[in-house]
Amino acid sequence: MTTVLIVEDSPTMRSLLASTLEAVEGVVVREAASGFDALRLLPREKIDLIATDINMPDINGLELISYLRRTPRYAEIPLFIISTEGSEQDRERGLALGANEYLVKPFDPELFLKLVLEYTGRRTDGTDAASRP
Repeated sequence: MTTVLIVEDSPTMRSLLASTLEAVEGVVVREAASGFDALRLLPREKIDLIATDINMPDINGLELISYLRRTPRYAEIPLFIISTEGSEQDRERGLALGANEYLVKPFDPELFLKLVLEYTGRRTDGTDAASRP
């Protein structure tokens, strides 16, 4: 089982991301509407990957990533930024803080799915990539 946390203040975007991932067997999606909500949810279960927006109320995505990368319990979780902030400076800043990937909205949902599966070691059929024949 792979659990992905989507941190996004837009219900429409959260829904798009969740529906993209829920099509894969063995992938469970948890949703948070802000960085603060994500920090409340994280201690409750094992999260295998986090996809976060940057521009959100209370704790924004960059603050969330900074906190996660400084906290040993969460430091190794793959992190994706999915944002409308598309300048090279924004991208470099996000990656420098510790994001593994930076996708600019609008983005290709198939690319998002491919990257999630790659980083979590899963295949589209829901099986573990390590268990390939």
